[in-house]
Amino acid sequence: MQPLYVYTMMGKNKLSPDYIFESSWEVCNKVGGIYTVLSTRAKTLQEAMKDRIIFIGPDFWKESESPYFKEDKSLFAQWQWEAKEQGLQLRVGRWTVPGEPIAVLVDFHPFFEQKNEIYGWLWENYGVDSLHAYGDYDEASMFSYAAALVVESFYNHYLNAKQRVVYHANEWMCGLGALYINAHLPQVGTVFTTHATSIGRSIAGNQKPLYDYLFAYNGDQMAGELNMQSKHSIEKQTALHVDCFTTVSDITANECRELLDKPVDVVLPNGFDNSFVPKAAVFTRKRKAARRRLLEVANALLGEQLDDDTLIVSTSGRYEFRNKGIDVFVEAMNRLLRDRDLKRKVVAFIEVPGWVGEPRKDLQERLAEKKQYDTPLDVPQITHWLHNMSHDSVLNMMKYYDMHNHCDDHVKVIFLPCYLDGKDGIVNLTYYDVVLGNDLCIYPSYYEPWGYTPLEAVAFRVPCITTDLAGFGLWANKELGGRYGELEDGVKVIHRTDYNYSEVADAIKDTVARFSNMSQKEADQCRKAADALSKKALWSEFIQYYYEAYDIALQRAEERMNKKQ
Repeated sequence: MQPLYVYTMMGKNKLSPDYIFESSWEVCNKVGGIYTVLSTRAKTLQEAMKDRIIFIGPDFWKESESPYFKEDKSLFAQWQWEAKEQGLQLRVGRWTVPGEPIAVLVDFHPFFEQKNEIYGWLWENYGVDSLHAYGDYDEASMFSYAAALVVESFYNHYLNAKQRVVYHANEWMCGLGALYINAHLPQVGTVFTTHATSIGRSIAGNQKPLYDYLFAYNGDQMAGELNMQSKHSIEKQTALHVDCFTTVSDITANECRELLDKPVDVVLPNGFDNSFVPKAAVFTRKRKAARRRLLEVANALLGEQLDDDTLIVSTSGRYEFRNKGIDVFVEAMNRLLRDRDLKRKVVAFIEVPGWVGEPRKDLQERLAEKKQYDTPLDVPQITHWLHNMSHDSVLNMMKYYDMHNHCDDHVKVIFLPCYLDGKDGIVNLTYYDVVLGNDLCIYPSYYEPWGYTPLEAVAFRVPCITTDLAGFGLWANKELGGRYGELEDGVKVIHRTDYNYSEVADAIKDTVARFSNMSQKEADQCRKAADALSKKALWSEFIQYYYEAYDIALQRAEERMNKKQ
């Protein structure tokens, strides 16, 4: 097979892979933002590679099948049989996302028996410290090892040195596999992407100032202080030894240089595939349905009659109270309660998955009856009961500020603490359908390597607020010629530092109040600008950076093999 080439403006032909293997804990496993990165990019790569892009994910679907995987025993049938003879417990099929790329799910549990030998090899060859492992380190490492064995088996069955092959590992969880491929298949170009450094996230999550002191932090020292030695060690050694080290934004590139002692080779910004966005009449219908449902839930919970003129705003993402800016969101909504410039009622949803017990039966009953109520339910701030109600950060902050959604409050805050998969028992809409119903989305992140949530919002034509500590916010400012984005640009980018929490809360409050004063025409212009900005962040625009990474990895693999000859 002749290799593909990507033509560059410099007139240079880049090496392009004949096969790409990409491993991640989130292949066919929707647990975080990396799932969105891979699943939306899959279509673009599948169109270019035609079943020569193969994703590898963990197979722990024993009780029930992954809703995102469709097994196909006829795919690579001979190799499937051979791999199982070699002791690999795997299933081959399709990832049920646009493009339907090939996916291999591998059961990693059998390798726990070899854990000590694997960690010994890792220490002897790469100096990775696995002694301090705890939590998910062992599970991730055994998956990473199994994924590498899958690639080795497939390569030995189907491929040879005539094909150019790339192995792309995502996050520290897949680092071990990248190092294994480096050692056992040196002809394969390796790419490693850290979507957020484990130690940077930990510094930020432990209430330490990250940015003003970034130049002074020693990553190894901080890993010891924060009990992160093993995760930091595998991440750092993978970054140092792969052919091409990458991350997702300029802000995280700084972090990698300072905390991992390794500059990145390429920045791979996260794009979006707008085939997820409904078209024309379907878009309008879904937006109306989402607004209607969100207001139904709010009215049943609050005992109110909020109408369609109500401003619906939200924040969402992983439940990292400080890192994702959930704390400053609550602060801003509390200040908005007393803002005289606010001209419309506001219902603000916090859509982050907590430790959910069950959907509220009293709320379900009210929603089923479809009646109007004039009294709120008990605890009218939450839609699902939690296991840790008295220790929940959102509820405790609202309690501290006496935010009890009183009848005369013009701002109501509602915690929706579950994954929005369409089957949560209360809203029963998927996350993307819920996003459609918003007037404004707010993501005031403190630690956000990229920021998929604001990109998703603008892709669904919802103007949003974010910060310049999010990679997406920095990118938006760059696209706007270096100035800070405003709502009229589709995204309001707020300057955020280690210490200006209060100013950020005021800026959010003021922006929501200003938006409430906009005419329908002005709001529609903000929506159009959001849509236009999102088009610049499609995978069709960003995939070029991946080809650059593949080229670097393949060039270095070729150099390595030439030296051996």
